[in-house]
Amino acid sequence: MVYTSQQRQENYQTRIELPKLIDPTVLRAAKHIYQVYYEVHQYQDEQPSGVAIDKYTLRGKLIFSDKPILLPTECFVPLSQLEGDFYY
Repeated sequence: MVYTSQQRQENYQTRIELPKLIDPTVLRAAKHIYQVYYEVHQYQDEQPSGVAIDKYTLRGKLIFSDKPILLPTECFVPLSQLEGDFYY
């Protein structure tokens, strides 16, 4: 005979968001794209949410929406990872 507990399993449904590891080359290119944008648009109020960048060509664009739609070869680098050591 097997006994099971009647405890709720709500805790198992909550997921912890772990930071995603991004290729250093992609991260460097995304930081460069953001840096150029920031130098040209210093006084603009609207902040981008991050950079969508192609993993192979390293071409990217700033994204201003909360949920970006990416192509299969693109990855999203959030603003929090871009500003890490930007103001050295």
